[in-house]
Amino acid sequence: MTIKEAQEAVDRWIKEYGVRYFSELTNMAVLTEEVGELARVIARKYGDQSFKEGEKDNLGEEMADVLWVLLCLANQTGVDLTEELQKSIEKKTQRDSLRHIHNKKLMA
Repeated sequence: MTIKEAQEAVDRWIKEYGVRYFSELTNMAVLTEEVGELARVIARKYGDQSFKEGEKDNLGEEMADVLWVLLCLANQTGVDLTEELQKSIEKKTQRDSLRHIHNKKLMA
């Protein structure tokens, strides 16, 4: 599935099952909540915390939840994420093409 196809799939789901998009402000709050849930799993899986009784390692599910809300926000604000991601890659390539290669902290 391409990013464009993902944006279209989310839009179809919202129109068929979701009644309407939540407001942009609500979706921003939901995105923040989902990022927090992702952070919780990462802290337990890769950090110093451990999973509580009943918690599960659902890293992929939490990443997908973050992506879902981000796709919603892109759709409702008219952002083409394929185009914007390509521009971001180009910007980072121009800006950082030598920066990381010469970073002694990254030499292991």
